[in-house]
Amino acid sequence: MGSRRLERSARRLLDRLHDQVGAGLVVAAAVPGLAAVVDQHAAAVRDILTTGVEAGAAVAGSVLLAGYAQGVLDHVREKGEQLRVPADAADWARADWFSMRLVAVCSLARNLRPGHPVGTTDELPSLA
Repeated sequence: MGSRRLERSARRLLDRLHDQVGAGLVVAAAVPGLAAVVDQHAAAVRDILTTGVEAGAAVAGSVLLAGYAQGVLDHVREKGEQLRVPADAADWARADWFSMRLVAVCSLARNLRPGHPVGTTDELPSLA
């Protein structure tokens, strides 16, 4: 698959993910404790993706994030479960690890520049 096509596919997956769990970003913006949880998950995702990118590799950030998100979703399915998306702010405060990790992916994805290659932690967006 060509790089542009791969990026479009990745962006579509990230857009669907945002439609599914993006409300967690709104809640996190209003709840400092939840914002800290999202920040911690985002830092972990950045570290994991950076470790997985070989030196000199130029991979679009959207492709890395989409691949990671798909892996999380696949893991949920392999456990025989479905992603439990919280319905309101109170539920988001008790959201499971999977939901919060995917909200962190959405947070990172919304700050990416289209087509921007990622090779180090510094090149993934920061939440600060």
